[in-house]
Amino acid sequence: MNQDARPLIRVVAGVVLNHDGDYLLSSRPEGKPYAGYWEFAGGKVEPLENEMDALKREFAEELGITIHRAVPWLTKIHAYEHAHVHLRFFRVAADDWSGRLQAKEGQQWSWQRAGDFTVSPMLPANDALLKALAVPTELFGRLNTGLRGENRMGEYRVVPFAQAEPHHENVWIDENELARRGKLPEAKSVWAVIDEAAQWPRVQDADVVLWRVADNTAAEAVCALLTEGVSLPLAVYADAALMRRFAERWRAAGVHALVLNDETAPV
Repeated sequence: MNQDARPLIRVVAGVVLNHDGDYLLSSRPEGKPYAGYWEFAGGKVEPLENEMDALKREFAEELGITIHRAVPWLTKIHAYEHAHVHLRFFRVAADDWSGRLQAKEGQQWSWQRAGDFTVSPMLPANDALLKALAVPTELFGRLNTGLRGENRMGEYRVVPFAQAEPHHENVWIDENELARRGKLPEAKSVWAVIDEAAQWPRVQDADVVLWRVADNTAAEAVCALLTEGVSLPLAVYADAALMRRFAERWRAAGVHALVLNDETAPV
């Protein structure tokens, strides 16, 4: 079959948090492909249904909870023999859902800590998503000496690749340097740093993309890219003035992390 003739199936999934910062995973029920495998709950978007309505319906049908608000996170497109699947993930904060969890389809569910998932087997496609959830949503510091934040496992630090030592798990590297190297450095998590949208297609192998935002033009470009949908976590590195003007817009559009360029921050 010609690839262009394959139907596009729209699917939504929700990354639901509780007040401890844990994420909700559920197992696939009997009778479905990969029965018993763990995933983020969700399902197909019905004809004439928007993505948010589909997310609300799926969570009500599968787990008996009500989704009040959600913000976009990652967009994945998978090409299968029979169809293209457009998968949109949403993040749902602890105060943005209500109700008592119920296994309405006979599945299991579990709250898991970011960076320390214990349920199995996991759908193979979720490996990158689970890794991304370990990245804090707020960090601070200076690129030349390092960035700091916290997740449920404790301190999270990103250091320049040129200064990295064997015990450093997370490193950042400039896209221009990455192009010269021709491959990602060895690390648990590699952050690629960009300054403009033109660099975005060249860093799709990174674990996180950090956009160094210096002015309003770049800040607006971030909004435009997020609106299109991003396939891997996008973090924004900006000073306090730009954060005040754009932080809420970036969050609403689906930015993964805000990184404050704080020249006075301890490192």
